Order: sequence, then C-alpha cells, then structure tokens
Amino acid sequence: MPLDRKAEYVYLDYAATAPLCEEAAAAMSYFLTSGPGAIGHAANANSLHSAGRAAFESLEQTRRNLARSLGAKRPDEITFTSGATEANNAALFGIANAEANRRRLKPDPSATCDARANAPHVIVSAIEHDAVLAPAKRLEAQGFRVTRLAPDRRGFIALDALRAALSETTVLVSVQMANSEVGAIQPIAELARAAHEAGALFHTDAVQALGKVPLRLEVLGVDAASFSAHKVGGPKGVGALYLRARTPFEAQMLGGGQEAGRRSGTQNVCGAVGFAAACAAVCESGFLEAESARLRTLRDRLYAGLSTFERVRITSDPACAPESFLPNIAHVLVRGMESETLIIRLDAKGFAVSGGSACASASLDPSHVLTAMGVARDDALGALRISLGRYTTEDHIDRFLQAFAACLK
Repeated sequence: MPLDRKAEYVYLDYAATAPLCEEAAAAMSYFLTSGPGAIGHAANANSLHSAGRAAFESLEQTRRNLARSLGAKRPDEITFTSGATEANNAALFGIANAEANRRRLKPDPSATCDARANAPHVIVSAIEHDAVLAPAKRLEAQGFRVTRLAPDRRGFIALDALRAALSETTVLVSVQMANSEVGAIQPIAELARAAHEAGALFHTDAVQALGKVPLRLEVLGVDAASFSAHKVGGPKGVGALYLRARTPFEAQMLGGGQEAGRRSGTQNVCGAVGFAAACAAVCESGFLEAESARLRTLRDRLYAGLSTFERVRITSDPACAPESFLPNIAHVLVRGMESETLIIRLDAKGFAVSGGSACASASLDPSHVLTAMGVARDDALGALRISLGRYTTEDHIDRFLQAFAACLK
C-alpha cells in the first residue's frame, strides 16, 4: 500500500535496504513479462530443452558479470543464494564442518567449554550480524569451541586480538567487512592474512561494504564472502556466497544439486540478473569513488548538524579517520529518549530512519553491537542510525535536521 503523504517522504534507511535502482529494474524487465510468449526467458535454468538452456545461459552470463564486479578470479566461485542470511549460514556451517572433517577434528557437544581445547575452533567478532552470531552459537552447541572477539570502543577488531585468539585447531574466522550500525570498516586483508598464517580459513560478511568502498575479492585474500542484492539497489531475496576455488565446503541446502552442488534449489534467474546489474552500476569505475565522496560529504554535513544538539553523542566519530568508516552511515546516541520514540516521531514528520539493524528492530534489548563496544545500556537504548544512499540530497539532510530538532522538544 503506497504511502499517503502530501509532502515528500525522505528515505534515510539505506543500510536496511536500498530502493530498486533503474539499472536493476531495466535488466529484470525482460524476465518479468507474462504470458505463453514469455517462456523463452522464464524457463527453469536446469531444464534440457532450448528454453531451459537459454535461461541457463542468462544465469551463467550473470554469474560472469557478478564475478567481474566483485573481483573474483573465476565465475564458478560465485554461488547464488536467497540472500546474505543464507550465505552467512552456509559459510559458517559449510566451511567449519568441512575443514573440521578434513583435519579430523571432532566436535564434542557433551564436553564443557573448558574441556574443548582440542575441538575445532571458530572465531567471530562480537559485533557480527545475527546471521553470523546465531550459526556460531549453533556450532558451539554442536561441540565446536567458539571465540567472540570484542571490538574497541570505536567498533574495530584489533589484529593483535585475533592473533592472540588463533590456535592450532582454529578452522574458521569470520569478521564482517563493515558494521551495519556504526559503520566501522575492518582491516580484512590483514585479518585474513593472520588467519591464514595460523592455518585457518577466513570468511567476511561484506554486505554493507559492497558499493560503498573498493572491494576486490582476490586482493582481499578471503576464502569466502557474503553479499546481498537489496543493499545495493537490487531485488530482495537474492544474494551470493563467494567461495574461493578449493575452499572446503559442505552444502547445507540439499536436493537437486544446483549451483555445482553447493546450493540446491531452482535458481532465481530474474533476481540474479537484477543483482548483477545493480552491482555493476555501483561498482563501475569512477562511480564508486565519486558516490562515496558525495555520501561522505553528506554524512559529515549531517554529523556537523547533529553535534550542535547537547543531548546528542556521536557514537564513533569518523573525523579522525574518515576512510575507516562507511561514507553513508551516521550513528548517534540521544540522551533521554528511546530509539522507538524517535523513529516514530521522525516517521510522522516524513523521515525513515532506524535504531540499528533492521533485522533486530522488534527487540527491546539494546544493540549487541553497542553493548560489545562498551556503551551503557541507557545510552544504547537511545541509538539512532541515519543511512544515506544514491538518492539522498543536501536538502534531505537539512530538512532532517530541522525535523530532528522538533522531535527533541
């Protein structure tokens, strides 16, 4: 049901999802026509007839296009999924179990945590998305030893902290490339190198980083990475898991053996095409640099305005290291107000923002990210995330600041 508003509704929640971009819509339009004449491009990509082969070729061309945008060495390193949640789950369960079996390390669910010194070991950061933390918790229940690395007070995972946590039985390390709440960008190449030096594999949730910072998978040196289409202007319900060639992996989705046996299920060719088109648009040479600079200017304008309010505290001020934070996320703590109240008041004035990850928006508990960063509970309950995107303008920022001032009264 469309919004019924006289004034323009300003969307400032791009970290939750980005509006479908023109490039994705145009690429998908061919696959969205209906009727018997559309079967030539709407067929099952796994069928042997000519219509199926045409759909398969569209899918494989899309895989090549996406691999090129992401900087993967080979197209077959890209596995299409239903989104980043599935990709994260597949990476943690699929790689951790495969590598543990390869090394003949046996998890023991009956052993206490203190007695798991020889169990397969997984390391995650404490500020991961729940799509990583929940699988890590399940692995722990299955007998793996799990270490959760705490960030510093600005949201960064220290290289020395990872090195201290690594052991001979570490099979997998998973650290997000960029945090979805405070925007901290992790030194993934260095962290991955440290993991490899200890004999462990490395996965990164790169969902928020894609299209905001330069990202070349071969340069990063990770073994696996997760992506989501709708964060970059593609359709919802589509994602991808990058698995570097020869990375141990046990499929979690079983059935028909699609996606080279790594993810069974009929592929969403239309969604994959839209994903690749959106990704190509945001990763295009020159565009990413220019758009990141534009967003950074808008973010700093927003922070400058927010910092004039006595009740506002910037969670992780990027001023000292602007390149270490995503250019499109501003995160503040508002003293004496709860996130839900602010969000509802701002929505009534025509602005869409959030208190943190959209996947945890129904929770009454403070953000686990802020808790891990050492933010007091009362302060964390007043968290506000304003995330910018392709269609955000200076006028939107200035109008938001006016509305924000009115909401504090």
